[in-house]
Amino acid sequence: MATVHESEIPTKELIVTPISVLSFKDQIDLIIDWAKKDQSKMICVANVHMLIEAWQNSNFASTLKSADLATPDGMPLVWMLKLLGCKQAERVAGMDIFQSVCRQAELEQISVFLLGSLPEILDKMSQRLKIEFPNLKIAGTESPPFRPLSDVADMDMVQTINASGAKILFVALGCPKQELWMAQHRDKIQAVMIGVGGVFPVYAGVLRETPRFMQKHGLEWLFRFSQEPKRLWKRYATTIPIFIWLMLKQIVYSNGNHTNRN
Repeated sequence: MATVHESEIPTKELIVTPISVLSFKDQIDLIIDWAKKDQSKMICVANVHMLIEAWQNSNFASTLKSADLATPDGMPLVWMLKLLGCKQAERVAGMDIFQSVCRQAELEQISVFLLGSLPEILDKMSQRLKIEFPNLKIAGTESPPFRPLSDVADMDMVQTINASGAKILFVALGCPKQELWMAQHRDKIQAVMIGVGGVFPVYAGVLRETPRFMQKHGLEWLFRFSQEPKRLWKRYATTIPIFIWLMLKQIVYSNGNHTNRN
């Protein structure tokens, strides 16, 4: 398996966040290669909400820039990459990453750990994983409290994860909490950490997965909104207009510079 070296990962800055333009397969191969080498890595699955959080908060922007890999989750980011000249850009979404990594981890005998969400969701996920990937080793699951952990409790959780032998840690604490958590625990957690946000309740069957045709046409936000309007209306009302404005601004500026150079 020829794997791209991390220093060779091609990226394009979207608004203030560098996003990988590697193919989906290359990104999965890179994750598995890191896991096989027992490396502590931080992978962010970036969407519109995350990009706007970074634009509004310079500390969070720095966190995303420090990530070892930031993938384009959602078609708006892929369209933006293509409009900025990255014609090879592909959607590398949380659910697809989760299932593909689990599939490869099963083949490579790499164990995984699930961190986040509620105990009942973790139980349902474990049941489905045992059916879909019967030889996948689930090293452990942990549902941390919503409140900040004490230093002692945090150290205990780190020791539990490391002692489990897991080489891949799926983190579902929500944005921006999970990205900040991964940044704080890089080099403490001896595993590849992947922030997968809302993947857990969908994979557990608590929320429905967005139909493929809606994903393809960039309508995932609308499907999610239809399921959780009270939780998501404010986020979408404040992030989508800002994203469209910033996207158009960057594309026009980029095209203008390109024309001037010619």
